[in-house]
Amino acid sequence: MLTSYAAHFDTPAGYLDFARFGPPSRDAVDATARALAESARADHTTVDGLMRAEVTARETAARLAGTDAGNTVLLPNASTGLFHAALGIREGTVLVPRTDFPANHYPWRRTAGLGRVTPRWLDPEPGGGVTPELVRAALTEDVVALSVSAVDFRTGFRADLAGLREAIGPDRLLVVDAIQAFGAAELPWDAADVVVAGGQKWLRAGWATGFATLSDRALETLEPVLTGWTGVAEVGLFDGEEHPPVPDAGRWSVTNLSPVTAAAFAAALDLVERHTVGAIEAAVAERIGELAEVVREYGGRVLSPTDPARRAGILSFTLPDRDPALVAKALHAEGVTPTVRADSLRFSPHASTPPEVGDRVAAALSALGD
Repeated sequence: MLTSYAAHFDTPAGYLDFARFGPPSRDAVDATARALAESARADHTTVDGLMRAEVTARETAARLAGTDAGNTVLLPNASTGLFHAALGIREGTVLVPRTDFPANHYPWRRTAGLGRVTPRWLDPEPGGGVTPELVRAALTEDVVALSVSAVDFRTGFRADLAGLREAIGPDRLLVVDAIQAFGAAELPWDAADVVVAGGQKWLRAGWATGFATLSDRALETLEPVLTGWTGVAEVGLFDGEEHPPVPDAGRWSVTNLSPVTAAAFAAALDLVERHTVGAIEAAVAERIGELAEVVREYGGRVLSPTDPARRAGILSFTLPDRDPALVAKALHAEGVTPTVRADSLRFSPHASTPPEVGDRVAAALSALGD
């Protein structure tokens, strides 16, 4: 448990569902309340003042991603960024894991329907993820991009982004959905051409927050199909003419975002930057290791990678001959909140999760045997 970080949160000790939603900090809640209160007392300075939070959030996100503000744009969610990327590819085949979360499927399905892009579905081994070897075997001359999750939502499998970059070579685009990793796992984000993430999970910023980073290669090759009025040059000149997209990542802006959610996002990102991703990741890994031991002790089968270097944040498991819904009921009785699937359960602790959660899980699993 990262005590200095945990002091900013009121999340119950048994909450283990951060891969679904990360309850925000008091900092983010307070920033939201302040921004909303200021908007209620609006005068001639209010809107411009509130919108400064977007600049702060964009700059902090850029630093955490190892890039600069000119290559970063705030977005309301990860899916918006994935659609920008998919629609921006003129033609060719894109490799997409069939096991990825559906948010990483539909952008490619929709662009395929427009006759622009052909998705080629990759099938990782059960319990595994997209590896450089799998990608190399699927490469053909017509492949122009690989779209992949940095961390698999089912098992927590951590993608080897540097290895994937090497596998596809320097001329193909690497599009990464970072929503299950950013802020809680250190990865080489600079290996990717597009990184998108929503802030409602591990960043703990609340809904309607997110960002994307674009490499110079992505800015050069992706068409700005969805560019809106806020993503063009001379944005304040209302002359009835079409203005060209701005040259930087701002071209992915469709319209003004909420300055209220931007304030929450800025506060959440600041908290991550101050406590460091490395320290947060280490605390999460410690909890995952402890929970894995408890699950195995009570006969559970861990579905996530056993090598800590190959997983991040997520522990998926089953109990043989036990309905996941009944296991969840026992966990709920002990104040534990897991993700419940039809065939498995998922624990996803954060750096604020205390060690005592292991005792709660043990008590729940023990009760199943009574």
